[in-house]
Amino acid sequence: MLLASCGLFNSKKKEPTGKAIARVFDVYLYPDDIKELVATGTKPADSVTIVKEFVRHWMEEQVLLHQAGNNLNQKQMDLTKQIEDYKNSLIIYAYEKELVKEKLDTNVNETEIEKYYDDNKKDFQLKNDIVKIIYVKVGKKSPGLDKLKALVISDNPKDRDKLSKYCYQYAQNFFLNDNAWLMFDDVLKEIPIQTYNQDLFLQNNNNHFVQIEDTASVYCLGIKGYMIKNSMSPLSFEKENIKKILLNKRKMDLIEEMKKNLYNDAQNHSDAQVY
Repeated sequence: MLLASCGLFNSKKKEPTGKAIARVFDVYLYPDDIKELVATGTKPADSVTIVKEFVRHWMEEQVLLHQAGNNLNQKQMDLTKQIEDYKNSLIIYAYEKELVKEKLDTNVNETEIEKYYDDNKKDFQLKNDIVKIIYVKVGKKSPGLDKLKALVISDNPKDRDKLSKYCYQYAQNFFLNDNAWLMFDDVLKEIPIQTYNQDLFLQNNNNHFVQIEDTASVYCLGIKGYMIKNSMSPLSFEKENIKKILLNKRKMDLIEEMKKNLYNDAQNHSDAQVY
């Protein structure tokens, strides 16, 4: 739109040639202007809707441009420098993107992650409560409900295997990875726990079994661990975030090194000089 607008401000208005589709003041829209608008195979009814919407948008834009042309002075309407700067930014961004795609090492090892965590612990404070849980949702008429509690609270690998098989056969929803930290707010979206104090609920139910029912389902929750907001976020919860931070830093360093090398090379070959 920016490029088209600039062209309209700086070019002569088109005289009508042939049969126009629409007109706004002295600017015309012709069939050639929309010949590639509708994809081959589009239903006729959909084609009409697409064209009508495009024409309406085009006319609104032309009215706005006409009004701007009547109220802005020539200096305000001269967008040449802004367009050139924007074009240059897009070209540079495209090149940097290809450079990063080709050169960036995306392997981040555990040592790097742990070092960053240790060096920046003050930045890793929990903004929400997090939990480790086992969670199973089943219908009220599901078989084996009397044994489900024992399987949920058990840490025995054989019981966990039994629980997994049970879930895949009968559960409406479940989560069995109690090594992963989850946002407690996300858990509450799945389980209808009624509590006005999350911290107190977690403190009272840590390493406990919680069972809740509604009209159709039974929710079995084993709370295996928790951490309260404003405490230090555990490394395992921050690993992916730290990896993104480290990769972004590598990307910035790679781009800066590229810029520096290109500039130095241009200077060494007298392709960049200050007069």
